[in-house]
Amino acid sequence: METDKFALDKKRLGRGAVHTGLTHECGVFGAIATGKWPTELEISQIVCWGLVALQHRGQESAGIVTSEGKCLKNFNVHKGMGMINNIFNDEAIKKLKGNLGIGHTRYSTSAASEEVNCQPFVVHTQHGALAVAHNGELVNCDSLRKMVLSRGVGLSTHSDSELITQALCLNPPEGEKNGPNWNARIKHLMQLAPLSYSLVIMLRDKIYAVRDPYGNRPLCLGKILPSGEPLYGDCDEKRQAEGWVVASESCGFLSIGAQYVREVFPGEIIEMAQDGIRSIDIVDRPGDKAQAFCIFEYVYFARSDSIFEGQMVYAVRLQCGRQLAIEHPVSADIVSSVPESGTAAAHGFSRQSGITFAEVLCKNRYVGRSFIQPSTRLRQLAVAKKFGAISDNVRGRRIILVDDSIVRGNTIGPIIKLLRNAGATEVHIRIASPPLLYPCYMGINIPTREELIANKLSPKQLAVHVGADSLEYLSVEGLVKAVRSDIQVKSPSTVGHCTACLTGDYPGGEPKLFEW
Repeated sequence: METDKFALDKKRLGRGAVHTGLTHECGVFGAIATGKWPTELEISQIVCWGLVALQHRGQESAGIVTSEGKCLKNFNVHKGMGMINNIFNDEAIKKLKGNLGIGHTRYSTSAASEEVNCQPFVVHTQHGALAVAHNGELVNCDSLRKMVLSRGVGLSTHSDSELITQALCLNPPEGEKNGPNWNARIKHLMQLAPLSYSLVIMLRDKIYAVRDPYGNRPLCLGKILPSGEPLYGDCDEKRQAEGWVVASESCGFLSIGAQYVREVFPGEIIEMAQDGIRSIDIVDRPGDKAQAFCIFEYVYFARSDSIFEGQMVYAVRLQCGRQLAIEHPVSADIVSSVPESGTAAAHGFSRQSGITFAEVLCKNRYVGRSFIQPSTRLRQLAVAKKFGAISDNVRGRRIILVDDSIVRGNTIGPIIKLLRNAGATEVHIRIASPPLLYPCYMGINIPTREELIANKLSPKQLAVHVGADSLEYLSVEGLVKAVRSDIQVKSPSTVGHCTACLTGDYPGGEPKLFEW
């Protein structure tokens, strides 16, 4: 008899999820000019550069939607399959005129990799055009789909993100007297779908930034400063802003002349308009549930120069490596990493252990992140082409090789073989995260339990399987300790992380509990 978790795995596969490895769903970005409209800011170019900075979050498709303001009813839209720089050439950018715009870069988890599923989604309502870009995955997607269809609404895609646009078109329970109450509509959506999402919602003259009440997916604010103004240091609320941006990560802010301000709070709704921004509401979590920011943003998904919870991702990964060296020391000649997401942890391991860090793998930078490829065949080919061994650093050495995670276990083996062929005498694998044991239902495409190698083999068995002399993982307690070592928040009670893929403890309970 199959367990509930296995049944959920199959159900998720049945609604179109693509299981190819550890992949993130997408990144969202929005920008609006303040002051005089038409603006001198090149909003479409700012959004495009913002998406380039988020390219690591998805490589299948991308889209940008802009608006010129109150006078025009229609949005300017450009979408396509592939990498951002291939989709948005100079001609496309010039056509995307506007004073505000949102963008999206995608990897699919709940719908096929097709152009019809490219975001942002645009719908035309009785109150004008509406565009939505979504990062995450609706836990109660099936029940929400049934509810929307029961209202007589037709759907053109299998994407859960389209459900968000349709739910926003519904009148809120309390009704509306003087036109649409977008705050009430967004709150109604958040009550219908507790998680998981970060959203940018664009009307003709406004953008709403929304983060789910659990804070599961990241979202942050930045201020576009006048040219020449310093971008570092604490944000001064009194400094003049030429515009505002919102993004899944802060890593691209400096490249567009924006200063990091803060994260959008869990459950917060922020209105961005021509005259500035304001926080208009915060939706509480159900009952006494804890905040649940995805801990794997620190481990793998985020760019190392992004800031979450007042700390830089690089610093957390460094601390993970230190903790890993404390928990699983081993005698060796050098510490190295599987570039590039394992590099910071390897430096931390090196500093804690006192063993010299040296590069042993040369990465082909013209091959994309292997886990982000949309098919198993492409992913395997990418791994084969991705690395070369630096023989002078390898030959005759005992090597500790640090990586950020192991999913299926079919990529670390060829790397170990490569190092042994280059003359390594010992290869000890250290993983800067705990073993992945459970699938994710909140926007991370982690395979089913049957496919996760940690459910099949113990660390010792896996070491034999991949040809390593030893293999050890960071503990869950060690990861949490590393993540929380330097968190800068006003109240410790606001700190909480989702470890569902490691422990099976899902925010708000099992996903089936959200169904009606």
